[in-house]
Amino acid sequence: MVFSVTSNTRAMNIHELGTLFFELYGHNDQSPRAYFAPGRVNLIGEHTDYNGGFVLPCALQFGTYLLLRQRPDKLLKLASTNFEDKAEYDQSNGYIKQQGRWINYPLGIFQQFEVLGINLPGFDMLYSGDIPNSAGLSSSASIEMVTAYALASVLSVTSLEMTDLAMLSKRSENEFIGLNCGIMDMFAVGMGSADHAIFLNCLTLEYKRVPFILNGYKLVIANTNKQRGLADSKYNERVRECREAVDAISPHFSINHLGEIGYMEFFKIQDVIEDERVRRRARHVISENQRVLNAVAALHKNDILQFGALMNASHESLRDNYEVTGIELDTLVEEAQKIHGVIGSRMTGAGFGGCTVSIVKDEVVDTFIREVGENYKQRTGLTASFYIAEVSGGPKEILMETF
Repeated sequence: MVFSVTSNTRAMNIHELGTLFFELYGHNDQSPRAYFAPGRVNLIGEHTDYNGGFVLPCALQFGTYLLLRQRPDKLLKLASTNFEDKAEYDQSNGYIKQQGRWINYPLGIFQQFEVLGINLPGFDMLYSGDIPNSAGLSSSASIEMVTAYALASVLSVTSLEMTDLAMLSKRSENEFIGLNCGIMDMFAVGMGSADHAIFLNCLTLEYKRVPFILNGYKLVIANTNKQRGLADSKYNERVRECREAVDAISPHFSINHLGEIGYMEFFKIQDVIEDERVRRRARHVISENQRVLNAVAALHKNDILQFGALMNASHESLRDNYEVTGIELDTLVEEAQKIHGVIGSRMTGAGFGGCTVSIVKDEVVDTFIREVGENYKQRTGLTASFYIAEVSGGPKEILMETF
């Protein structure tokens, strides 16, 4: 992986983590177990997941590591190499959201396990991730899924399959964190497969793995390094606007989600949505759904140029119809599209800051990073970080040597 990234996003290797774990929690007769869950990038299909539509994400090679060891009491001791904030939490008092603290993500998972009637002991827990915080690469879903996968493994909860863990993590986001997100992030993290994207119907959870082979090209992620709190952003406002669109359409075309209406049907009846702003929100979702279908077809034909063109069109719609980009994301995309050898570039994630994803010819990657970075800095005053991403697999346990 080649990147320019701030130091607080570096994940320690597993041996460094083991040493730090024992410094924090001491030695006893029980060794910690180690787990990993990836981050994800959505290649195309943005803001369609909570609308019951199609998405095409893939898991990435960087993500979140977790070392944990069971305790004889009900205490949770939580620490992360990415945050100075450490916590000691007594589960006997129930689970209460902590204002502005990263520990809410694991706490929400513990609450969901409790809802299922699973008896939870205490744990010593140490997290470490190399996903940029608040960048739109699903650092939160990675934390949730590594926690859920580790708990299911350590407690031998065989009744929960990977899709169940993804749904459990979504409920945690919706009910504990307070973000009205869809299933895509957790599903992509959980079901990731090397060299494949995941074509997911977010309404039915039907999915297919689609070969994503970039012969002669690289997947380059650029982080705006504009921090944004997603739960406090306009994300929930967009969810409400999409619901308004459904309410306007449903008397004329029976739907519960925007993803249930086809591209041609929508354009025949779009005028029933009287609010022009709400109509544009719906137009993005439904046209984006069609772009995902076209993108999957392009990948099956190995037509990467067509795939790139669809990425460009996706960003235009996110900018003009859904209005979730902003000057930082738009600048990165504009500068990327000026580089000869870039076949597609778009924002990825929820927007309002975060990252772009671009498909860049191998021989111009260095030029891309240098010129886009310089021009972005000149236009915004911010320094972008760049990552050459590899498509990876899902959560796993990592065997550790005895310390």
